Amino acid sequence: MEGLVSSRVIPIQVSSRRHYSAFLPTFSLHLRKSLNKGQVWMMKHPKSLDSIAASIQPLEASTSGHFDNKQPSKEVLGLWRTADAVCFDVDSTVCVDEGIDELAEFCGAGKAVAEWTARAMGGSVPFEEALSARLSLVKPTLSQVQDYLEKRPPRISPGIEELVKKLKSRNADVYLISGGFRQMINPVASILGIPQENIFANQLLFGNSGEFLGFDANEPTSRSGGKANAVQQIRKVKGYKALVMIGDGATDLEACKPGGADLFICYAGVQLREPVAAKANWLVFNFTDLINALE
Repeated sequence: MEGLVSSRVIPIQVSSRRHYSAFLPTFSLHLRKSLNKGQVWMMKHPKSLDSIAASIQPLEASTSGHFDNKQPSKEVLGLWRTADAVCFDVDSTVCVDEGIDELAEFCGAGKAVAEWTARAMGGSVPFEEALSARLSLVKPTLSQVQDYLEKRPPRISPGIEELVKKLKSRNADVYLISGGFRQMINPVASILGIPQENIFANQLLFGNSGEFLGFDANEPTSRSGGKANAVQQIRKVKGYKALVMIGDGATDLEACKPGGADLFICYAGVQLREPVAAKANWLVFNFTDLINALE
């Protein structure tokens, strides 16, 4: 989304139950590169994780009733059913949380970071500005991130596992495209059976002693327009005929630029960002609608 957007964000109440996954990878560290004459470490996977499947209460009719795109047009439905690639946002879409907000809360900087996240997702500030500002407030160490991943397993949105399985059964490729961090997204991808090469996300950088050094600015999703660039890159390399983007924020809506996504589906099951929802080709509040539409 270009320019400034005045965003009304409506959170949806979430309750959760624990759900165990038996095929998560083991924790490992590997050396990526040298930065400022020090070694930079990037954490790939947690030692052990379980996922939490969240149960989300639907919005009241008075909150969501004024949108006219809650029912797909024939053209939109046709694109959805013939998609050979589907790209998902992660935070507040595949997962019910905003990962950086949760990490910030865990590290004691939750409120200030959440305010920046709301501004970034509503499109009111450049994404790279918000990302840098949020990380400067948190400055998580490697040990803090590792501890966070051990104690706060990902909370998966209800229906997403079934939807991904359904898409795969129709030979559609599934991607995760996120402004969040690979350290927190890799376990989610493992739960959903999405290969690492289908993840476009940011990367936290740490020094020899595990101190926070920043993030990898070479990742396309580290800046405004990054998701659109990632989708365009996927499309160019793979040559997909019909590509769909699903997410909740302004950065997801941007993916429908020329050469990018053919269709933007706004998922408002966690956060209803009204300016984004209003411009979506299709507005949904649960993944069951998308599953049923593929039948």
